[in-house]
Amino acid sequence: MVREIETRCLHLEDEEGCSDNYGAISYPIYQTATYAHPGVGKSTGYDYTRLQNPTREHLEKTVASLESGIDALALSTGMAAITLMMELFEPGDHLIVDSDLYGGSIRLFQNVSEKNGVSFSSIDCCRENVETYINENTKAVYIETPTNPMMNVTDIAELAKITKKHNILLIVDNTFLSPYFQNPLLLGADLVVHSGSKYLGGHNDTLAGFLVTDREDISERLRFLIKTTGAGLAPFDCFLIQRGIKTLGIRMEKAQENAMEIAGWLSGQNAVTKVIYPGLAKHPGHEIMKKQTRGFGAMITFQLESKDFALAVLEKVRMIKFAESLGGVETLITYPVTQTHADVPPEIRERNGITDSTLRLSVGIENSKDLLGELEQVFYEIENNLSI
Repeated sequence: MVREIETRCLHLEDEEGCSDNYGAISYPIYQTATYAHPGVGKSTGYDYTRLQNPTREHLEKTVASLESGIDALALSTGMAAITLMMELFEPGDHLIVDSDLYGGSIRLFQNVSEKNGVSFSSIDCCRENVETYINENTKAVYIETPTNPMMNVTDIAELAKITKKHNILLIVDNTFLSPYFQNPLLLGADLVVHSGSKYLGGHNDTLAGFLVTDREDISERLRFLIKTTGAGLAPFDCFLIQRGIKTLGIRMEKAQENAMEIAGWLSGQNAVTKVIYPGLAKHPGHEIMKKQTRGFGAMITFQLESKDFALAVLEKVRMIKFAESLGGVETLITYPVTQTHADVPPEIRERNGITDSTLRLSVGIENSKDLLGELEQVFYEIENNLSI
């Protein structure tokens, strides 16, 4: 019997009856670089931690299970995962990528991948006809859904029909929803990307990245690449991410509950000109989300009436932290133009709708009354000052 996802966050399917690790409930940290062999041609199953480590392997099996994949690779950061992914491609290859992506992904594609001979078509994948951009040398379509930070939603299953028709890869960055709310492989994607630093780890205390696939050929190629390039996640960091995953379900549910309340409150504020949250019925991707996910997540982007108002919010918040990143237990507020998307050319930011009055909230698991109380106080103070 297939276990529910909350259970799979804590237990591997094949762990019962295992006599290893002396019955330890918390999987041990194998802090070793190398392994002794019983003899020539004999092995314990491990040779050198750059290739594999028991703690990393346990974590990878967990993430593969959560994403319904056959293999997951744990890497040092989310960007390390995307960088390794790009090694699947060769000079002359062409990728179609969503125009609204995390700024670090855009920076990698423009400054490293293009230098290495890979070309890109950056389009609005949720609104444009992706098929018209496919060329003879197109090898993959790369999307986030929802996107960072404008929360655009792409129909993964419909896009997968197009990529399979043309025998190209569909790669989905699933960081914003985590495998708890969305499983792109089950919708037809070939490869899933995660920044494990975010919801999987969940505590803003370590960095990690993941690549997950349900294809043997991709798994085999990535395994060769990770041992060659050497960006596998260290044992202690694997332990921290594994520990974080144990509470993924309850964290995602609570953060989403808080986000729904805050999105509703923001929608009623005169100083807020736009609230972008897929959980709101007015969001253009709301119905697609209901079809392909089990939840709407806890990321909210909103526009304020002016840059001055946005900067004042960032200066006045206290419990809510003005910080980069997302997906932790603490609520964070981010200013995309100077943080996550600072290296994105201004014309691209503006085309995507990111302005100097755009703020992004990663809603945490605090009591919603405290979060709303702080926001109410901050808005009250700013409105009083600005109205004088």
